[in-house]
Amino acid sequence: MHTMKEKISNMASSAKEHVNIGKAQLEEKLEKASASTEEEKELAHERKKAKEARAKMELHQDKVKHIQEKMRAKQPQYLHGYGYDLDHDPTLERDKTTAPPYHHTAHPPTHGHHKY
Repeated sequence: MHTMKEKISNMASSAKEHVNIGKAQLEEKLEKASASTEEEKELAHERKKAKEARAKMELHQDKVKHIQEKMRAKQPQYLHGYGYDLDHDPTLERDKTTAPPYHHTAHPPTHGHHKY
């Protein structure tokens, strides 16, 4: 079942696709009108087909993004903020931890103050 937000987003993406396809068709007509050889007309037609394919690809990418947003909204929010932050691991950030950068039983670094 689609949510209302997803339906509206999909409709907007579909409208954007139709606008892009319309632009591609108009550009093809303009290029064909200014073309002097059959090869240039064929090139204009191939460009139109490529632009239409790009518009359809963008529509499908937008639909995937809308589905991902819907799925993200359904994930339980109680896990975040209670020590279950799944996207963040503070042990991987060395500069933001309070633990020393050496093992606690080892001697700390000398910081260049060597006595020989």
